Amino acid sequence: MTDPRISGVSRSAVSQTIRRLEESLGIALIRRTTRSLSLTEAGERLHAEVGPAIADMRGALDATQSLRDRPRGQLRLAVSSIAERFLSGSFLAVFSEANPEIQLDVTVTDDDFDIVVEGYDAGVRLGEVIEQDMIAVPVAGDERQLAVCSPTYRDRFGLPWHPTQLVAHRCIGWRPGPKAAPYRWEFAEHGKEFRVAVAPEITTNDMELMIRMTVAGAGITFGMEESFRPFIERGELVPILENYCPRFAGFYLYYPSRRNIAPKLRALIDHLKRYEWRP
Repeated sequence: MTDPRISGVSRSAVSQTIRRLEESLGIALIRRTTRSLSLTEAGERLHAEVGPAIADMRGALDATQSLRDRPRGQLRLAVSSIAERFLSGSFLAVFSEANPEIQLDVTVTDDDFDIVVEGYDAGVRLGEVIEQDMIAVPVAGDERQLAVCSPTYRDRFGLPWHPTQLVAHRCIGWRPGPKAAPYRWEFAEHGKEFRVAVAPEITTNDMELMIRMTVAGAGITFGMEESFRPFIERGELVPILENYCPRFAGFYLYYPSRRNIAPKLRALIDHLKRYEWRP
């Protein structure tokens, strides 16, 4: 006689399941006597047909369960193009080296979409635009946006002393996509935030082009301080209107649930919490 329990399922439960299957098909699958069981011709044929599929399913379940044991598999991330520190290279390079069984798939995008619906494990965006039902982990502290220009532009056209004067200057604007309006520049004065709708002579969705044109003296632009920092340190760009540019909560890694977090995502979260960001 065989073991009365098969994979944790009782013999009676197996028998009931087979009887229901036979009733559904309208044909006997097993010959039963008081001392033995054997497959009928129909049972043999069914076993031959479904056996490989069951083996494949078991293999798939085993492979899926193995993902629970250690960080491995593809980790899909949707990251804002202006999350400079996260995208700097060193952060992800150190993570990748420490987790060789994880395959990083990073999409740099500023489109507004549901990461769950689109099949991403996590995203990185500014905290103010993350949905409240998401779990969010800060990336690298506070950020701020700056208006900048080149020394050449400053010497030729002078500088505005207040953000409202930007409308009289040549400006280089940014927009997330071809159908989106140019981003309105955000400032604060005496604790109150306000926006300036500049009329940019040049508009682009490419941050690198925006910076290159600003360095070339084409106008004043506005964006994340981290994006401009190397150019400011080299003297290629000059920050302006700094008194109107307060700091604010920066970027966050966000994901949909605390329950059953995959080891690959948990590894990234732990790496993020331990990583020492350079100024």
